[in-house]
Amino acid sequence: MEAFYFRRLDVYQNAKALSRFICQLIRNFPADERFGMCNQLRRAVMSVPINIAEGFGRFSSKEKAHFIEIAFGSLTEVMCELEICLDEHYISQEEFNDAENKIMLVAKQLSKLRTSVLNNGDSIYK
Repeated sequence: MEAFYFRRLDVYQNAKALSRFICQLIRNFPADERFGMCNQLRRAVMSVPINIAEGFGRFSSKEKAHFIEIAFGSLTEVMCELEICLDEHYISQEEFNDAENKIMLVAKQLSKLRTSVLNNGDSIYK
């Protein structure tokens, strides 16, 4: 098995792209949110690719799936936080829509990856 297989996964690449997108968005937030919503969003969105990577550092399919689930949970946290940011007018409707489309893509990919890991075990990584 390749040591850092996760780097070849589309979901990992898309999760990293989402992280860059969100980090770019929060640069325009009010200064008083730097340690509030900015920090929370940054931590949540970065948790997605990090948990994908950590899962692929585990040996059992069950552990891999667990970290994919954690990544999915972080993704739903990002969605909630972005809705709050939209309500607070920190982001525009267009920015929200762009983020939501990126989030939906990663969510679908995570769901498929989890199913694949649980159904096929480690055989898909060799």
